[in-house]
Amino acid sequence: MIIFGTKGYLYQLAILTLVCGRCGNPAAHTLRKRVTKFTLFFVPLFPVSTKYATQCTFCGAEQQVSREQAEQLQAQETDGQAYGPADRQQPYRRP
Repeated sequence: MIIFGTKGYLYQLAILTLVCGRCGNPAAHTLRKRVTKFTLFFVPLFPVSTKYATQCTFCGAEQQVSREQAEQLQAQETDGQAYGPADRQQPYRRP
């Protein structure tokens, strides 16, 4: 008896501040990579499909993006063009 199937993996690549196409709010968006792998006897062997998407944290809208767009968005985040919560927070100082 051979047991085979697929299993999905979800990776969060970055958190970016973008203007949502659905709600129009400048909000944080998570950039995610979804990989489906073929399994044999519950051991993942090789990827069957890979998809990238951004999801608005304000309204929950999800938009599929290409691999090239995902790489560009990641490059923007690491170059400092996009900013995350740590850039907006000020350190606490006692008066």
